[in-house]
Amino acid sequence: MQYLLMIHDTEAQWQTMPEAEAGEIIGRYVALGESLGKAGKMLGGERLQPSHTATSVRVRDGETQLVDGPFAETKEQLGGYYLIEADDLDDAIKIAAQIPAAETGCIEVRPIWVME
Repeated sequence: MQYLLMIHDTEAQWQTMPEAEAGEIIGRYVALGESLGKAGKMLGGERLQPSHTATSVRVRDGETQLVDGPFAETKEQLGGYYLIEADDLDDAIKIAAQIPAAETGCIEVRPIWVME
């Protein structure tokens, strides 16, 4: 079964984090991606640009509305994701717990609704 692991964390922490610490954390992400790839569980994943680069699109009464950045102010922002193949929810949760941001933020685990 496929799962999307959405990585929510505080973007601002990266701006003040010492370079050595940031490098260590990024190394953990790389190692996790390589491990999932070797296990045949990695289907995709990317780090996202900061939330201030986002554009929210809504269509109301036929009119397209654009808003720069995320629509809601939140403490944590969506910073990236892993698309994985897991045996079941328990397996997906075990993988999510290995993501470094689980220690400071939140990993949302959501099953993919495969369209036939």
